Amino acid sequence: MNKAIIIYYSAQGHTKTIAEKIAANLGADTFEIEPKEKYTEEDLDWTNDNSRSTREHADPTLRNIELAATKIPNLADYDTVIIGYPIWWGIAAWPTNAFIKKIDLNGKTIIPFCVSHSSGVGESDKLLQADANGGNWTECHRFYQDARDEDIKAWSDQLKSKS
Repeated sequence: MNKAIIIYYSAQGHTKTIAEKIAANLGADTFEIEPKEKYTEEDLDWTNDNSRSTREHADPTLRNIELAATKIPNLADYDTVIIGYPIWWGIAAWPTNAFIKKIDLNGKTIIPFCVSHSSGVGESDKLLQADANGGNWTECHRFYQDARDEDIKAWSDQLKSKS
């Protein structure tokens, strides 16, 4: 595989664990998307109508999340950008979209993966692509939140064989 970076957002650690395993298998660098105001467990309680994430889901104008950083050192050096994110209400967690809108992906191969307990990919990857500044987007892969190591390795091995 060409020089790759894994950019990911992880609210509860599932996406981070998978991203780090992919990075280890590919010898890729990582960059974690971090909201300035991190989400707490209470914020993520989708069963509570007053939780932060539920309010943001109900009102899309609240989803433009302020991020801790939007610059990736030496982004121009990477040919491949692997983007990982959890699924929230059938779409990518909104910190991911907020980040994607801020970086230039022109000339890069974009390989998305999502992590979910029960939801599929849905239109998450298409919506991210619509928000993105360029890039050659490939099909999104969905991992179960507690993905087995051999499944993560098998998928990332496929990426190596395609380069």
